[in-house]
Amino acid sequence: MADNDTLILIPARLAATRLPEKPLLDIGGLPMIVHVLHRAMEARIGRVVVATDAPAIMAAVTSHGGEAVMTRVGHPSGSDRIFEALQTLDPAGRIETVINVQGDLPTIAGKDIRSVLAPLSDPEVDIATLAAVITRDEEHSNPNVVKVVGSPLSSSRLRALYFTRATAPYGEGPRYHHIGLYAYRRAALARFITLPPSALETREKLEQLRALEAGMRIDVTIVDTVPLGVDTPHDLETARQMLAGRPL
Repeated sequence: MADNDTLILIPARLAATRLPEKPLLDIGGLPMIVHVLHRAMEARIGRVVVATDAPAIMAAVTSHGGEAVMTRVGHPSGSDRIFEALQTLDPAGRIETVINVQGDLPTIAGKDIRSVLAPLSDPEVDIATLAAVITRDEEHSNPNVVKVVGSPLSSSRLRALYFTRATAPYGEGPRYHHIGLYAYRRAALARFITLPPSALETREKLEQLRALEAGMRIDVTIVDTVPLGVDTPHDLETARQMLAGRPL
């Protein structure tokens, strides 16, 4: 797919409770949201825009040469925010594919962002996402580590059957740590944001289950590592060390 058919959107807001004003926190002299912007630009797959409801985030992005668009306050999810941004940025409907990169992934590799597009070469796939093989024993039973259960299609791809916080699937073999980055066909995103929260989504507190329960197909690219998600002060310090190249 052509670069001008793909838009990378980074939803960002200031309302985090565990780490207040998270997108603006300093990492090596730059706000975290700017690091994420740079990682997305390194993917080299199209226009990159931060979608925010906070003038301070918009100012931080634009002052560092990035592009941002204001969206309304009160969106229930990042998916709703990026859909509003998509309509604002591309009212004519030329964009065919939208990639949602979370604004708290300052260490994600550009090549991994790019790799999420691969499953969309199959016209049957509605949404694509990423996962990595779990290698740390404690992650198998950690409910904060979301697992994707899927049918292998190749050594680097699964067809997602379920996402869960439980230890799954049972038995011998790899388990996969889901990485919350998504590539949507435009029509799939437009449909997804109209769907009401589903039963399993509500139970597991995992938004992507809404799509599966509605019969949408999600395929998964397997990548080598899980990027650091910054949710706590400890995560923030780890990100600072990683991006400074210091030993952890």
